[in-house]
Amino acid sequence: MIVQTENLSKWYGEVMGVNDISLTIHPGITGLLGPNGAGKTTLIKLMTGQLKPNQGEVKVLNQTVWNNPELTRQVGYCPDIELAYQFMSGHEFITFFATLSGYDETEVESRSLQVLETVDMLPAKDRPIASYSKGMRQRIKLAQALVHEPELLFLDEPLTGLDPNGRRYVLSLLKELADKGISIIVSSHILYEIEALTETILLIHQGRILAEGTISDIRELIDEHPHKVYLSTDEPRRLAQVCLPFADILSVTFVDSSDIPSEPQEEEESSDIIIETAKPDAFYARLPELLIENELNVSQLYSPDDNLSSVFKYLVG
Repeated sequence: MIVQTENLSKWYGEVMGVNDISLTIHPGITGLLGPNGAGKTTLIKLMTGQLKPNQGEVKVLNQTVWNNPELTRQVGYCPDIELAYQFMSGHEFITFFATLSGYDETEVESRSLQVLETVDMLPAKDRPIASYSKGMRQRIKLAQALVHEPELLFLDEPLTGLDPNGRRYVLSLLKELADKGISIIVSSHILYEIEALTETILLIHQGRILAEGTISDIRELIDEHPHKVYLSTDEPRRLAQVCLPFADILSVTFVDSSDIPSEPQEEEESSDIIIETAKPDAFYARLPELLIENELNVSQLYSPDDNLSSVFKYLVG
């Protein structure tokens, strides 16, 4: 394991930041997901030794975290706030952190240039940080977290404010780092981004862990929640007739194709229906046989409830 907590709590006066969290995180990439104010930053600061818990304990890499400066040599931290000195160049900023890590002058320079290359910031290394775009600032923060070659990275909302190209680049970079053996704990309130990065997630809300495991494991927790399934067919009424007799079908709605939140239909003559089912797995399992037996054609099937955002919504509810 890389992180283990037991009955971990942190409060600020009467406000609870983290509430009695016990968990174990294993090597690899782990996504810490939750809305703003859920307790993600507090939990990361407890794991990195920046905050002392009011109750419980936390161990990172099998070491006690609080007041353990040796652990900082094995851990990298990229905060959600701007930490860079605006008057410095990117090179000066990374050199500063490499010096703080205790390396001699020669190694400081070599490590600084190497990590700047890793995050694709060598071309801009001599520019002042004040002139950097949001994406460049995120990469320079990531560089300072990597300059001492940590075993474990804590990244707090590293994708905030990035444009689509910037997001793709950072996600690709994090996967490359994980392939090199660096474990990563990354927080976000944007669920689909973490879903694209890792299968292993922790869902946190109001300072408590709602669920943990793989995305597939957590989806199983909502089997009993209704799903709306959008289908495009040239015989919507007949499709409705063959589906309605099953007990798990809650409703069937006929809609205009323009109301479907999915890709445009390939066949202009098809119509659309929404089938709401209480047991999505059972519905999906029997649908192919129903279509074959009744010689029905479905040109498109789409469920907005079959994604991680809906899992989180159901668990919070």
